[in-house]
Amino acid sequence: MAPLNEEQLHQIRDERKEQIKAAALQVFARKGILSAKMSMIAETAGISNGLLYHYFKSKDELFTSLVQEAMAESEAALRSVYDMPGTPLERIRALTAEILNEDGTPYFMLIHQAATSDGVPEQVKEIQQQYSMDTYVDMLLPLFEEGQQAGELAEGDPRELIACYLSVLSGVMVINSNGSKVYQIPKADMLMRLVARK
Repeated sequence: MAPLNEEQLHQIRDERKEQIKAAALQVFARKGILSAKMSMIAETAGISNGLLYHYFKSKDELFTSLVQEAMAESEAALRSVYDMPGTPLERIRALTAEILNEDGTPYFMLIHQAATSDGVPEQVKEIQQQYSMDTYVDMLLPLFEEGQQAGELAEGDPRELIACYLSVLSGVMVINSNGSKVYQIPKADMLMRLVARK
């Protein structure tokens, strides 16, 4: 068998790094940064502790890397609403359905833990400041203003409407992430009643 070339080695390294990140995402989302251990991440990834430390020097480095990716993805998802077809209300509904999709729950929980947990690395706090509630409100403001002007969305301060919408979605996602069967996760159409004009 021929030795691996540089491109093949690079691909293997990239795949291993993604494998580690996927395992770390599950562990951090479930345990939080303080309770998560590198050994738990290695076990979940099916690799040795030594190999994990070869790719990430510390738990903080790994957590920071994941938070940076999650925040960039959340920003891209919100911005994608402007590429969607339909009226403002239809686009907000599509965005809501995407946010409520269970595939994103670990990412949401990672972001939530980064915002609410003790022991978060300083670099993560800096990332959080870049992606504050005001940042998300600013991103959605033109869409909500367009919806209000078209008579589709509730009247009033659009910034307050967006903040309320995002806060309710965050609360729903926290409940959903706990896996509790006590609460029923609302459908996007039900949540649209919060923002739609009566």
